[in-house]
Amino acid sequence: MNCIDFHVHAFADKIAARTVTALAATAGRPPATDGTLADTEAKLRAWGADGFVLLSIATKPSQHLVCNNWAASCKCDHIFPFGSIHPDGEDALAELERIKSLGLYGVKLHPDYQHFYANEPRMFPIYQKCGELGLPILFHAGVDPICPNDIHCTPRMAAEILERFPDTTMILAHLGGNELWDEVETTLAGRFENLWLDTALCGSYVGEDQLGRIIQKHGTDRILLASDCPWDTTDVTAAKIRRLGLGKEAEHAILAGNAERLLGLTDA
Repeated sequence: MNCIDFHVHAFADKIAARTVTALAATAGRPPATDGTLADTEAKLRAWGADGFVLLSIATKPSQHLVCNNWAASCKCDHIFPFGSIHPDGEDALAELERIKSLGLYGVKLHPDYQHFYANEPRMFPIYQKCGELGLPILFHAGVDPICPNDIHCTPRMAAEILERFPDTTMILAHLGGNELWDEVETTLAGRFENLWLDTALCGSYVGEDQLGRIIQKHGTDRILLASDCPWDTTDVTAAKIRRLGLGKEAEHAILAGNAERLLGLTDA
């Protein structure tokens, strides 16, 4: 593949309209899709993406089964779904086992919507289990408009869990911490072998100079093209990465190669 968007949101048809409307009101930003899988696929193709990682979030424990069953139903040769568990669910660890058995590619956690801080000890069994199962964890990191003054995953929190769980692959969205990129540069970039960074929302929000510095410091082999669709678009993000002048090999790695490697789509 030439382009894989590693951070895409879509929803089952019956809830897509109301979900996207509610999220848009919180974000203060119009969505680029109607939230359905069909419209999302069509838009991503138009934006140049050959495939994408589909992210769902269980916002309460009772959503485990429905959320992960729907994610599994979307899996195909160009859609790579992550599952989700809610940390308050008594069956959270068992659901991680089921996520693995369903063939989902990892686990999405959103500390702000799921009401936990990334370095809380109650989360440690989940991180440990994901490492044992070989399930990468993708965190929302940094500021979120639902609670902009109460950040649930800062770069310093992330550094603590990265050190504690070196065998668990962790992906921090928004280049390690939305709106906290100075702290990302000093606290995270280039420090952890088990850390990957995605570029969700970076198409619109982070300056090119800082984007380039963080990418170079962390290593182009652990950066993942990501838009956060429907809140930003793949083409804008990919164009910004291409403007950095990283070279063809590094550019391809970020746009697709790293994703293929992390998702197990290639032997490399």
